[in-house]
Amino acid sequence: MLRNPAHVIALGAGAGLAPFAPGTAGTLVAWLVYIWVAPRRDAWPWLALLAGLFALGVWACGRTGRALGVSDHGAIVWDEIVAFMLVLFFTPEGLLWQAFAFLLFRLFDILKPPPIRYYDRKLKSGFGVMFDDLLAAGYSLLVLAVARMMIAG
Repeated sequence: MLRNPAHVIALGAGAGLAPFAPGTAGTLVAWLVYIWVAPRRDAWPWLALLAGLFALGVWACGRTGRALGVSDHGAIVWDEIVAFMLVLFFTPEGLLWQAFAFLLFRLFDILKPPPIRYYDRKLKSGFGVMFDDLLAAGYSLLVLAVARMMIAG
C-alpha cells in the first residue's frame, strides 16, 4: 500500500485492508472525517472539495485497480469515503439521521439496485469504481428526503 500514493488514497489509508467488510470500514472513516471537518457552514467550498476528491479517486482507484488486477477490488474504499461524505453533507443534523444515512448507503452499495449494478458491471475504470457509489449516494439521499418529508408531515 505504501509504495504508491494512489494506493494509499484508494485503500483509504488502510481502511480497505480491514479483514471483514472493508467497504463498511471505509464508510466509517468517511463518517469520522466528516464529523471532524463539520462542513455545514460553507457549502460551495465543501462541494468543490468533494468534486476534487472524486476526481482524485478516479485516478487513484483506476491505478490501484490495475495494480491489483481487479478494477473494483474490495480493498478499494475511496469510492465509499467520498460518496458517503456527500450523503452526510445533505443529511439532516443529528446522530440518528446520520446512522440512518449510513445504513441506507451501505444497503444500496451492497445490493446495487438498477442501474447501479449495470454501471458496476459495465464501467471497469477508476470512473466506474467511483460512479456506482455516487449512484448509491443518490438513492440514499432520495430515501432520506422522503423520510424527512414524511416526518415533517
